[in-house]
Amino acid sequence: MLDRHAAPSHHRDTGQAAVEFAVALPLIVVVMLAIAQVGVSVRNEVAVELAAREGARAAAVSADSAASAEAAARRAVALPMEVSVSSDGTTVSVTVTYVDPTNIAIIGSAIGPIRHTATATMAIEPP
Repeated sequence: MLDRHAAPSHHRDTGQAAVEFAVALPLIVVVMLAIAQVGVSVRNEVAVELAAREGARAAAVSADSAASAEAAARRAVALPMEVSVSSDGTTVSVTVTYVDPTNIAIIGSAIGPIRHTATATMAIEPP
């Protein structure tokens, strides 16, 4: 027997896609923001490693290793970082540290600042 008052099946599903989209959208946004934060953090890690290498190279060939290392590291990367230099007489080590504020919406406040540190060591070359 047919029920003449029952709605056709395609009318009962009206709006289902909109509801599914509304449920999935926040998750998709959070995942996209997380991917963006990971990208920024990886970029900053690579920049800190570059600054450490540039600083170590400059310190290895200079008579004033500390000043040369800091100047070279700051020229290589435009981040507010800390640069420290140590030497044992035959090698020089430059350590660069940058605290990333992770300021991407939602994700940044959830994970807090990330500390990036890199050290590069090179043999001191005679001037």
